[in-house]
Amino acid sequence: MPELPEVEALAHHLREHAVGRAVTRVDVASFGVLKTVTPQWTELHGRTVTAAGRYGKHLDLDCDGIHLVIHLARAGWLRWSDQLSPTPPKPGRGPLALRVHLDGPGFDLTEAGTKKGLAVWIVHDPKDVPSIARLGPDALELTRERLGELFAGRTERLKTALTDQSLIAGIGNAYSDEIMHTAKLSPYATPGKLPDEALDRLFDAMHEVLTGAVERSVGQDAARLKGEKRSGLRVHARTGLPCPVCGDTVREISFADKAFQYCPTCQTGGKPLADRRLSRLLK
Repeated sequence: MPELPEVEALAHHLREHAVGRAVTRVDVASFGVLKTVTPQWTELHGRTVTAAGRYGKHLDLDCDGIHLVIHLARAGWLRWSDQLSPTPPKPGRGPLALRVHLDGPGFDLTEAGTKKGLAVWIVHDPKDVPSIARLGPDALELTRERLGELFAGRTERLKTALTDQSLIAGIGNAYSDEIMHTAKLSPYATPGKLPDEALDRLFDAMHEVLTGAVERSVGQDAARLKGEKRSGLRVHARTGLPCPVCGDTVREISFADKAFQYCPTCQTGGKPLADRRLSRLLK
């Protein structure tokens, strides 16, 4: 799933290549991707792209007052092309969901797999998008004081808190694993019980991991961003491989539809976590 660094890199790419260009046509290949009825996508035609930005993991393309807001979900992606096919795509064929033609280049929104989550809204104000209206503060705009306030009294697991977009915007499954590993904190730690020193480490790790990922990602071609993300990960998606910090084997906790990874030596005092949803540290 694209998270804060990748979405920021895509926004940067659009600022560099799309801003100042006119939208000549929008092709909808999957009507299920559209989550709004009005304004219609045809109202984007002829409008100039004036800005590109990010709200958490949402990408925002401002087309002279009408916003094309995109959430790529788990398997969605933006594919930039210097020259798109002029032939309208056939609805329901392949991974293509929506195509935006600019005056010259353009981009496709695609989604792999059968479980569809890619979403597009066309709105006058991005805050009209319900999932944006519910966002907490952006992860890169948090202060240490604000982080402490957000976590005060919270009893869910740290992994759950870091990926709750209404609490902190922008962090997903991959970077939460990386942040906790860098901070040397267990995914099962209780946010409201973390001592000040642990919160200091968490805050520093959040900024170190996300800022580093943004710096590696911004300026990359959209097609290379997924590979760049994988190359910078130390524990996420590295089950069975040695931890690059201590050499211990990276372990995995699996759920029905996702998994996360951690290092026992670095994060849980050398004790592996039981691989079931309601378990705690093995005795």
